[in-house]
Amino acid sequence: MTRTDWTRDEIAALFDLPFTELLFQAATVHRAHFAADEVQMSTLLSIKTGGCPEDCGYCNQSTHAETGLKATKLMDVRAVLQAAAQAKDNGSSRFCMGAAWRNPKDRDMPAIVEMVKGVRQMGMETCMTLGMLTETQADMLAEAGLDYYNHNIDTSPERYGEVITTRTFADRLETLDHVREAGINVCCGGIVGMGETRGDRVGFIHALATLPKHPESVPVNALVPVKGTVLGDMLHDTPLAKIDEIEFVRTVAVARITMPESMVRLSAGRESMSDETQALCFMAGANSIFTGDKLLTTGNAGDDKDAALFARLGMRAMAGEVKAELEAAE
Repeated sequence: MTRTDWTRDEIAALFDLPFTELLFQAATVHRAHFAADEVQMSTLLSIKTGGCPEDCGYCNQSTHAETGLKATKLMDVRAVLQAAAQAKDNGSSRFCMGAAWRNPKDRDMPAIVEMVKGVRQMGMETCMTLGMLTETQADMLAEAGLDYYNHNIDTSPERYGEVITTRTFADRLETLDHVREAGINVCCGGIVGMGETRGDRVGFIHALATLPKHPESVPVNALVPVKGTVLGDMLHDTPLAKIDEIEFVRTVAVARITMPESMVRLSAGRESMSDETQALCFMAGANSIFTGDKLLTTGNAGDDKDAALFARLGMRAMAGEVKAELEAAE
């Protein structure tokens, strides 16, 4: 039975294991639930960029950041579906759409619903991240067929207020509750490399692994420090500006062990990781990546580079779950 009663001491003890032992345990757990050589290919599109009133210290889309990023309106539904079709042609089985909002307005929901329906009809998994949701909005997304809703906790409960002040950790959990109650799968993870301590990373994993039900999807991001953001400026030219890659792999491994049935997603920051580090992450249980040249507004490794890496490692793209469901129904 999957545990949701992990203690912080138990999670800290996992982080403290010798590296090879930790990876062995994580790989063993991973192989009990997933094919070891399969990785899901996902694409992330910014459907509404910039102008967000939240003050998240890592985000260049915040109105509090001075990055010169130009705010845009919500994309046209047809343009989003064209991007999804291209992503599918490039091998992605999951299409994620992100809007830089504190929360969506009710007037935006009809277009959002059409995007979900359209991508779903292509046979791709759908994911949205739109900020905080009301119960009614979550129900609308569920009725449209949304597979996953992403709403990250970002960091440990104790450090949260140092990263974001415009909403609370409890606000995050409330939206997750609305998503779960609507019957949508939860995608929830966070960012490491924000100058936090290992204790914060323990607290971050603990908060996720002790939810009443584990998130079906757990993105683990490495901070991409952007000049003009609070954290980008604070960490500029300091040793904290880049998390130790072994520590990053440890975080992935502990996520895999404590949340054995979740998709652990290797997300932002991958463009600066070596192939060897990514290989260790896959060994540690990461089984999804975002591919393409861009993640919302920051750079990413790109399809060609990913294909070359997969070839070197003997890895293969995971077949889309939604596509499999549709074929089974035919």
